[in-house]
Amino acid sequence: MSFDPDEIQRALRKAWSLSTASQWTADNPAAGQCNVTSLLIHELFGGDLLKTPLPAGDHFYNRIGGNSYDFTASQFEQPIAYMDIATDPADAEQGATRDQLAELRAAFQERHARSG
Repeated sequence: MSFDPDEIQRALRKAWSLSTASQWTADNPAAGQCNVTSLLIHELFGGDLLKTPLPAGDHFYNRIGGNSYDFTASQFEQPIAYMDIATDPADAEQGATRDQLAELRAAFQERHARSG
């Protein structure tokens, strides 16, 4: 599976659901998806897990090939000031269940295969 950020973003948008994060809504599909999404991207493409503390809790995203990717940035009304604090999967797993990750993995792979 190749790392094409635009393709990945499109597949994720279609893969997110209430089953992958309880904050999901049709109007804001990225809401609450940062933990599970960053874990999946890390699992599939490697790189580093990063976080930025926000008032509602830590926000997770990825760094791959020296570039940062926040596939769930669209959930925010205003851009956030990224702090790029290195973290690990165990930290991100605190905000995502195994079932949510399995659901996102299956839905993402199905949608990514269709677009590829």
